[in-house]
Amino acid sequence: MAGTAAGRTDADRGHGDAGHVLRTATADDLGGARAVMLDTVYRDLRSGYVPRWHADIIDPGTAYLRPERCTLLVVEHRGEIVATGAVRDRGPQAPPNPPWVAERFPSGTTAQLCRIYVRPEHRRHGLARQLVRELGQFAVRAGGYEALYLHTDPAVPGAEPFWRSLAQEVCDERTLPGGGQGIVHFELPMPGAVAASGGAARVTPAG
Repeated sequence: MAGTAAGRTDADRGHGDAGHVLRTATADDLGGARAVMLDTVYRDLRSGYVPRWHADIIDPGTAYLRPERCTLLVVEHRGEIVATGAVRDRGPQAPPNPPWVAERFPSGTTAQLCRIYVRPEHRRHGLARQLVRELGQFAVRAGGYEALYLHTDPAVPGAEPFWRSLAQEVCDERTLPGGGQGIVHFELPMPGAVAASGGAARVTPAG
């Protein structure tokens, strides 16, 4: 399973805040992870649930746990999954994305960060930043990845400023003729040194 073949999260050595534990997902976590993802899609995304875009949410085990170079991380709080984050081993496809974006981030050498969702009542604890950090380190341990890519819907509250604080804009589709899909494409720097470890992690609060 992903996360075990390529090593557990570096946060597994971490220390704690108010009971949030970040760890690699298991099959037992898939129902809780799916609930977080679906709730976010229906609540925050303008598109709502679109089967061709969100098939991984229905079957996250096949999408993230089985492939060696993919992973799904979860944050647990008092027995409930309250946040998710994943790496998939393919880049953006064209269409619907601009062809030059797809060419810049080819599948196989691109680690795409996705499904970084935090339930509203658990935001402002640094969980998303912690997830991004651990997903980037997983990509380095997995090997073969040359770029970290993601896209976001700026209509999601707080999403655009969050990603601008961490990543470099590659393409803002709102500036394209017709507005494109209205999403923003980003590239994150690949992490440097990575330490592998085992166990569970407690999340350090961040801003």
